Amino acid sequence: MPGGDDKVKVLLVEDNQMNKILVREILTLNGYDIVEAGSGTEALKVLTTQKPDLILMDLHLPGMDGVTATRIIKADEANRNIPVLALTASAMKGEEDHILGKGFDGYVAKPIEVKKLLEAITTNLGKRA
Repeated sequence: MPGGDDKVKVLLVEDNQMNKILVREILTLNGYDIVEAGSGTEALKVLTTQKPDLILMDLHLPGMDGVTATRIIKADEANRNIPVLALTASAMKGEEDHILGKGFDGYVAKPIEVKKLLEAITTNLGKRA
């Protein structure tokens, strides 16, 4: 594992404090190591020094949105293999293909359901192995 630590590192990119706390709690309780960013720009800065195993990206962020940040991440050779899951409140029927078409590897609908969040993470980490 990266860094000699057996914990999976997840970069959580979320500007909503309540969502951030919720996701951090869920992931910490399930043994994940969390790195946080409050915007797309901040997420890109984090990636210059940290190598997460997976990124949870809110779509609606201040400044640079999650779609733009993901596009930049996926265009970078060093980060393109990191799975990026969209965190979105707009999980209407048909939205999934729209979101996946923007370069995301998967998505998790808000309000966040613990089981679905953990399944999405496990599935996408499995694809990497």
